[in-house]
Amino acid sequence: MTTGLHFCCYCDEEFNDPDDAVYLGHELGNSGPGWDIWAHRAHAELVGPDPVATAILARVLITRALQAEE
Repeated sequence: MTTGLHFCCYCDEEFNDPDDAVYLGHELGNSGPGWDIWAHRAHAELVGPDPVATAILARVLITRALQAEE
């Protein structure tokens, strides 16, 4: 089995040195197994959570909190 090319999710550059790649996690796909998220060591701390997913989660939590008060 061969491994695919890995690209930094922050700068979209290919990794020239495999030791420079940091595994950040796995993102699920809608109709498949998904993909692994990688970044350069220098960029790993710059990658933040998905803002759309964060906004959706915030709306769900606010709605639950408001319903619990009733």
